Amino acid sequence: MSKLIDWTNVEGAAKGMAGNWQQFTCFVWSRGYDLEDADQWAICYTTGRDAGLLDQSNHAEIAKLLAPFTEGGDPDLVFESHSHWAVGHLDGFSIRVFSKAGRITKAFEEFCCIKERLEDYPILNEADYSEREYEATLENYRIEMWATEKELPEGWEHEVYSWFSDHGHDRYAENRDDQGGYAPKEKITEALQDLGLLPTLVIERGKQ
Repeated sequence: MSKLIDWTNVEGAAKGMAGNWQQFTCFVWSRGYDLEDADQWAICYTTGRDAGLLDQSNHAEIAKLLAPFTEGGDPDLVFESHSHWAVGHLDGFSIRVFSKAGRITKAFEEFCCIKERLEDYPILNEADYSEREYEATLENYRIEMWATEKELPEGWEHEVYSWFSDHGHDRYAENRDDQGGYAPKEKITEALQDLGLLPTLVIERGKQ
């Protein structure tokens, strides 16, 4: 539904989103039973179990931008996580679109601004996204070297990342499929050897 909404038209977006959860298939919103104005609320998902780094980054930034609207005894926004047998879980928030006085809430206006930004450019926080790419890449290196990681010096993965970049092997450091960079064990071993970070015991074991 959100793909058909013009987020620059806040009033139109509000009319299109209010009560959207009532159209979800096989869905029960338990918190909705406690709200007198549940039909004036919308549910929006921003990430889930299988989300890539970009969705994770944008989710964190959206949560930061909308956090002020979660304050008070009757907030206009509540962060939520819902489970589903097919997708594991979906995380996002429920947001009051229209106040009890019938006015569009400030929370929803801010959400529209965020959606506008995403339509202009898909990354809300470049620094956060880049950091997630980097950390995911290092984790992928660690997973590839799981059998010998305990024998490697602390911080070896940072050194390997820099080595790839400095030696024209950017393909082993660049983000792939929004899951971080990846390098096969033999390439990581090559980098470690050149850096002098591969213990002699590990080298001899590899020759056997």
